[in-house]
Amino acid sequence: MRKLEVAQLTQAVADMVQKANYELDKDVYCALQRAAVMEESPHGRDVLEQLLQNAEIAKKEKVPICQDTGFTVIFLELGQDVNLTGGDVNEALQEGVRLGYKSGYLRQSIVADPLRRVNTNDNTPAVIHWQLVPGTSVRITVMPKGGGSENASAVKMLKPADGAAGVMDFVVETVSQAGSNACPPMVVGVGIGGTLEKAAALAKKALMRPLGKPHPDAYYSAMEKELLERLNRLGVGPAGLGGKITVLAVQIETFPAHIASLPVAVNINCHAARHLTRVI
Repeated sequence: MRKLEVAQLTQAVADMVQKANYELDKDVYCALQRAAVMEESPHGRDVLEQLLQNAEIAKKEKVPICQDTGFTVIFLELGQDVNLTGGDVNEALQEGVRLGYKSGYLRQSIVADPLRRVNTNDNTPAVIHWQLVPGTSVRITVMPKGGGSENASAVKMLKPADGAAGVMDFVVETVSQAGSNACPPMVVGVGIGGTLEKAAALAKKALMRPLGKPHPDAYYSAMEKELLERLNRLGVGPAGLGGKITVLAVQIETFPAHIASLPVAVNINCHAARHLTRVI
């Protein structure tokens, strides 16, 4: 059994929320570079070059890539042989978000109640997805999720008879309706199966996979490829100004489903697909 002070998680999260807001992960930056080479529209290519320049300035100056510094989403994989000591682990993670946003002068975007709209003034609470796994380490992934792209996301309970064609049509419909509002080029996470809430969590988790890494199941990797081609034929283009690069990647995660159900969720991320992972 390994003992781990929760204060280490606090410090890790505080550092990670800042770095994730200041620096695009390498997979996203490289995807934008590839897109700039592939884009045929002069306006679209100009947008992509500006996005790359913006990312370089943000990293150098340690300023946010985007003014929307996001709703903090944390995926925590906790080794079952880790004994967390020194306090409440949930509060330790929330404190990390609190410290990181305040000391990093990141915009605080969270309201305490969805209807009464009073700001919490520290960007907490974060949404935390917990998973107990074998081992003696803790794997933390931090994702600052922007409001504009999140608002363009959707969930639908399809009929099993709708099959793969119905799933793909729903994904295309959702991205088409998002248009320029989700700050394209987008990254599209798709969750298939489980229950209503499980499908949505899968779609969010799908956004964590390195861009360009295909699904390990050839059936779903082929679906990802077909969807990417269909979505880029929409012609929305970078910043909605037209072009062939509307989407950088489509990433699917699945889970077993009830015989009567086919839940599907589409979680859209903007071009600043911010995420950072650290193992403690």
